[in-house]
Amino acid sequence: MHRQIAGRLTGPVTKWIVLVAVIVIAGGLASFAGKLVDVQNNETESWLPESAESTKGFERLEAFQDPYDVGTTVVYYRASGLTDADLADIETQGGEIGKLDGVSDVVTPQAAQAAGVPAPFVSADGKVAKLEFTVNYGDELWEVLPDLKPKIDKIIAIDGVRSYLAGAGGQSADAATIFSSGDSNLLLITLGVVVLILLVTYRSPILWLLPIITAVVGLGASMGVLYLLAKNTSLTVNGQSQFILTVLVIGAGTDYALLLVARYREELRRHEDRHEAMAFALHRAAPAILASSATVVVGLLCLMFADLNSTAGMGPANAVGIAVTFVVMVTLLPALLVICGRWVFWPFVPHFGSTEPTASGLWAKVGAGIAPRPRLVWIGTAAVLGLLCLGFLRLDTGGIPSDEQYTKDQDSVIGQTILVEHGLVDASTPIQVVANADRADDVIAAMSKVEGISAPVAVADKDGIALIVADLTSDPYSDAATAAVEDVRSAVHQVPDADALTTGMTAVSIDIMDASARDNKVIIPIVLGAVLLILAGLLRSILSPVLLIGTVILSFGAALGISGLVFDLLYGREHTDPGFPLFAFVFLVALGIDYNIFLMTRVREEAAIHGTRRGSLIALSSTGGVITSAGLVLAATFAMLATMPMTFTLQLGTTVALGVLLDTMIVRSVLVTALNLDLGGRIWWPSKLDRATPAAEPEAEPDLQTTSV
Repeated sequence: MHRQIAGRLTGPVTKWIVLVAVIVIAGGLASFAGKLVDVQNNETESWLPESAESTKGFERLEAFQDPYDVGTTVVYYRASGLTDADLADIETQGGEIGKLDGVSDVVTPQAAQAAGVPAPFVSADGKVAKLEFTVNYGDELWEVLPDLKPKIDKIIAIDGVRSYLAGAGGQSADAATIFSSGDSNLLLITLGVVVLILLVTYRSPILWLLPIITAVVGLGASMGVLYLLAKNTSLTVNGQSQFILTVLVIGAGTDYALLLVARYREELRRHEDRHEAMAFALHRAAPAILASSATVVVGLLCLMFADLNSTAGMGPANAVGIAVTFVVMVTLLPALLVICGRWVFWPFVPHFGSTEPTASGLWAKVGAGIAPRPRLVWIGTAAVLGLLCLGFLRLDTGGIPSDEQYTKDQDSVIGQTILVEHGLVDASTPIQVVANADRADDVIAAMSKVEGISAPVAVADKDGIALIVADLTSDPYSDAATAAVEDVRSAVHQVPDADALTTGMTAVSIDIMDASARDNKVIIPIVLGAVLLILAGLLRSILSPVLLIGTVILSFGAALGISGLVFDLLYGREHTDPGFPLFAFVFLVALGIDYNIFLMTRVREEAAIHGTRRGSLIALSSTGGVITSAGLVLAATFAMLATMPMTFTLQLGTTVALGVLLDTMIVRSVLVTALNLDLGGRIWWPSKLDRATPAAEPEAEPDLQTTSV
């Protein structure tokens, strides 16, 4: 049945129909790809769970302020001290900034003094001054900021004075600029690295084009589908989802292409008709590719159970990308390969009847080396991986400080640091407390006892609700600020009948950390259970899926352990985002299990004919090269996340790349193969496959000829 479907997709006539159909459909979807940024939701509130105190606080704040208002600060610094001329220029610049569309409430040092604002706008040492204003561009803020920042930077330039756009608006501007320019750069760099690996893998000047073309078509179609879903449904897509989608689709899509091309090349040696060869190749490779993509899709969909909306939205968005890529890979790529013919493999053309080189290649020799003492090999390998897991103790998942958020200097971070060092507060990120107006005085009294904040002030009263504001006296993303906000929450919650809610940027960070900690505990077991069920259905076994899951968990732990050492000793960035372990786990388990799927489906296929032990060696020799290439591609694509100037992407890319390399080079090739050789037919328990006559399984070194059709 499956072979009939595969044959119909790649027949002499249907290959052209498939080609045209995919190009038309995918091309139509890809036309929407460029509009994906228009439907992104990068607002802070959209990342929070509905149950978070910050979220509830933001809802009540709408009575007092426009939810799209973003406080922004300009920081001026002259090492020798600001002159009277500098201060005069700042006043003039305030007027110019106020004329920009979407800018309001500009407060200069002179205006603050005239209004009797208690917090100083010029530092006591006279070296630093600040200017504050509000920007509001509605839901188009993320698109406007990359263009607004250069305009403001031009206005605030003063000879001899260093000026920085900071505050909440400055932080958003830096992030928006990185995302807006990073997507295209990331795609080009990733494609360049993949092309290089494919050239080395195929040693062909032509063949690499087909996987790349197909992967790019899959990415364009995926982004088009995401645009339509985000525009017409409640699906949330943000900048983080989009750049991860880029590397995930290119990496996974190329992996699927490598597996299919490798199987097609095998079948071309067995079948004179290339259409027949592709029918067999697609029939045998498609189930493994389907299981692989299904594992990734299900693993990503499990993120929907997350409390953190940014995490919950990233799962479905990237799951859609993988699903679309799978469809493109099993339709467009086979059609292109059959249309091009054998010559596309030039100069190493797989002629009909020629010898399959994998039977005596590197991985055949690796298998022969494991075969005499498989138990010693898997125990030793597991012990080494277990020791590497200990490096996890060096990971600090308590959050990344604001001065470590980026790998390159950003204006918002520098400006914030200067404000703190010179005793000025950033009023763009105050603590905001909404409470019942009749208890406002009691709330203020409770807040006044908290250290680390300025004197709280009730700034508004509407419909029985009061808004109380207090500035932080430290960096709003520092440990001191976090402690101050937690103390404020504790204090105001004890005021009877106040219904006080504490929000603001620091409170948001606290709620994100709490939600991430909860998600780590809940999502990881769900993902493991889902992947286990998929493996059980694919392999029709219980023992082998349990062992495979165990090997991937061990690989994940080792990757985190190595990462802990690399982050601390090499990068000097031991702090990680609280959501980092979950992201790393989902990608490594969902993607890492792929290689075990590729291997074990081939082992099962060969075991039915040769027995499990011989079949394991045949499978290793046959799939070793392509899985290694696939692993290198995926590791390289995720490593390209390091080109984004953010600590989170640097760390995530490093860990996933390390984990994938461990999976392909050690776990799949050595650990899993050694387990197969040690357990033999018992690996398929409770299935009866290869257990009827265990004594017939060869203990000697087997003949590594691949299965003939």
